[in-house]
Amino acid sequence: MIRRISMAALALLLAVPFAVGAQEMQMRVDRSTNASDPDDVPDVTIERMGDDFRVRTGPAAVIWQPGSTATGEYTLSATFRLEEPSGHANYYGLVYGANALDTDRQNYMYFLIAQNGTYIVKHRANNETVHDVQGRTQHEAIAVPGDDGTSVNRLEVRVGAEQTEFVVNGTVVFTAPKTGMAGRTDGTYGVRINHVIPSIVVEDLTVSR
Repeated sequence: MIRRISMAALALLLAVPFAVGAQEMQMRVDRSTNASDPDDVPDVTIERMGDDFRVRTGPAAVIWQPGSTATGEYTLSATFRLEEPSGHANYYGLVYGANALDTDRQNYMYFLIAQNGTYIVKHRANNETVHDVQGRTQHEAIAVPGDDGTSVNRLEVRVGAEQTEFVVNGTVVFTAPKTGMAGRTDGTYGVRINHVIPSIVVEDLTVSR
């Protein structure tokens, strides 16, 4: 089943509940405020593929299932299969430690990669404020699109008692002490797909302990 969420609907709500197949999900968008890099595709499209789902953006979207929370020590992981790259580097990956996603006080951590082989780790504090935990950093562990325009990357966030490891394809690319904003690891988990990514499949989004 394919579910398309239009910008007109998104303009009315901070977070939109919807069903893809038999599964309830929720989505929140972040609209571009950069006139030189607009959301020139109006819709976000989500297609269920068994336990996985394909996303096409539109505006950037945070997507999660109600009740998907993780606390304490855990590993969050998913495989991201980029089927068609964006016209320029746009990021996608894991969201964790999220709270109040349906309010102006949205608060979450995220670990994303881009088609140019870079990654970022950030903390969103509210609608306007984003903090860099680790700015854009190149790493050879990130698979970039080949001649066919596709790539496959498995991301993990390994939350321990004292630190968090950020992993791409089995390689630890960054480690942050579990203090300050990087210590905000309890809460909802899901994915973030930044804007104008033509097609990406999210596979095996899971938490293990």
